[in-house]
Amino acid sequence: MACTDRHCRYFLRLMSPHALLYSEMVVCDALIHGDTLRFLGHAADEPVALQLGGSDPEKLVHCSKLAEANGYQEVNLNVGCPSDRVQVGGIGACLMAEAKLVAECFQAMQQAVSIPVTIKSRIGINDQDSYEFFESFISTLYAADCRTFIVHARAAILEGLTPRENRDIPPLKYDYVHRIQQQYPDAVFVLNGGLKSVQDVMTHQGNAKGVMLGRAIYDNPWLLADLEAHYFDTPTPTESEVLNGIRDYMIAQLGSDTALKHMTKHLFGLFNGQPGARAYRRTLSENMFAENADITIFDEAVAQVNRSPNFRNAS
Repeated sequence: MACTDRHCRYFLRLMSPHALLYSEMVVCDALIHGDTLRFLGHAADEPVALQLGGSDPEKLVHCSKLAEANGYQEVNLNVGCPSDRVQVGGIGACLMAEAKLVAECFQAMQQAVSIPVTIKSRIGINDQDSYEFFESFISTLYAADCRTFIVHARAAILEGLTPRENRDIPPLKYDYVHRIQQQYPDAVFVLNGGLKSVQDVMTHQGNAKGVMLGRAIYDNPWLLADLEAHYFDTPTPTESEVLNGIRDYMIAQLGSDTALKHMTKHLFGLFNGQPGARAYRRTLSENMFAENADITIFDEAVAQVNRSPNFRNAS
């Protein structure tokens, strides 16, 4: 949340023509009663899925129809988020304890739209993290005709851990996902959690039918380009191509009254590992919040980086 918005996805699409990108989780009530166009707006980021947070079948149907009408290729129901805020609303990971309700929501959504509806979950919640609990949850959704599951291979601890700690402290149990894929071979299980490199992804080839990476790519967007090149044999974009694409987009958005800070907040990892990367990040963080911040702030930040001759210049 607050990461893979429309600006972030545009930047990531410059790295990969083929990856399926996911929106941040949007809570149904916010989509229905808030700034609907801001949440749903996107451009040149396809293929893209809208991720929803909710537990009311009628609201989820309404939002699924909005997703399809606004050009999304998939709608995803998140039942894996451990945030306190979403628990208060009875959504997110706490729904893993209510598999029948999740199945009801899924069926209502899938009957309402022609695009795929998928489920994102954990392997369990709190001390309910046995394979038997996970399989029971999946079997209920499978019986409701769900065939695509994105699984963060950790349990969610709903009390005592922050969302950040829930991404690191509960142990990863990749074997649960490998095993469930074998048990339901006609379904698609997408493995999520702890994957940080092309090699990490390759390790799970054959054991799951897909992988999802989140923070690793947000913190190092060039990893997405590396995965694109490895799996789709697509030429890696040059640094100049990416920077020019980012810059042109931001100039256009600034002309539409989008503040610079809403875009540059996604670009702190762009030069990780390069000399001057810290100065680049400092220049952005110290200047992007100014009311009159414009494209020159980004240009000044990029100028701080002493890029090596071979940095992302392959064509």
